[in-house]
Amino acid sequence: MVKLDRGYPLVLLDEDGALVRCEHATALVKGTRERSVIGDRVLVRLSRGHDKGIIEAIRPRQTRFERRDPADRTAKQVLAANFTMVVVAEPVANLNYRRLERELVLAHQTGARVMVALTKSDLVSDEEVAQVSQKVRDLAGSDVEVLVASMDDEASVEALRSCISTGEVAVLVGKSGVGKSSLVNALAGRQVQETATVRETDGKGRHTTVDRVLVDIPGGGSVVDMPGVRGLGVWEAEEGLQRAFADIFRLAEQCRFRDCEHVAEPGCVVREAVESGELHPARLESYRTIVAELQQVERQREQAQRLRGEKHSTRRK
Repeated sequence: MVKLDRGYPLVLLDEDGALVRCEHATALVKGTRERSVIGDRVLVRLSRGHDKGIIEAIRPRQTRFERRDPADRTAKQVLAANFTMVVVAEPVANLNYRRLERELVLAHQTGARVMVALTKSDLVSDEEVAQVSQKVRDLAGSDVEVLVASMDDEASVEALRSCISTGEVAVLVGKSGVGKSSLVNALAGRQVQETATVRETDGKGRHTTVDRVLVDIPGGGSVVDMPGVRGLGVWEAEEGLQRAFADIFRLAEQCRFRDCEHVAEPGCVVREAVESGELHPARLESYRTIVAELQQVERQREQAQRLRGEKHSTRRK
């Protein structure tokens, strides 16, 4: 199992629990190149007289967190694999609900259990914490547990720790400065990640985590602290879209036209819900934005395949 991803990954050997450093993170299998990520289970060859191993194969991934590759808009980028839950970390103060919706789409797409951890609650009033928590619960839906995790409140940290039981592997996702590293340190009960002070004006911190680290939680499972992810381009996230915007999909089933885009079609129940106040207009706008992005990604992939002389396929891998 890949424990760290630092250019030269450390791989945990199942046989004796030892860690071996590998020469590179790329597996060369039958002419293909696939990069291993944190959480991957890999086959490693150890040659006599060498102090580094060679990753020969990456075993099939049970779950994976992926986004559109920022360097190649026609390809995906896998950030972590083989986890059982995704914890989306967002600060209570100045919470970006549009980003949260996008994070939830990508988290749901993995098929793993999804939670939201609201951090830095000590920077706002109890009333604001209650208001934001309720708004996030309404946005995320009943299937997503929402917890307020304050470093000054051991009970809140323990509540999150209890959700990551033995055998669970949680991926901690969020932008830089939301307090992920402080949360990891609190869950581990020791200083395992560097942290930086926050600005008093907006409560934001500096980008301090630069490696993807798998940290064991005493008496529980493990948590992956990833560097802050700025870009969250969606990639083949139709299932995640349906889970994150389940309310819109339920309403859409009652629209007059099956291919209704909820823009100007007659008999659109989704737009009626917006007009009646049942559905917030910003939520529908966010849904449209992500749908348009998914459609654009598909067009770009199709164009790239044509340029390579490949036959376009909509089959998901």
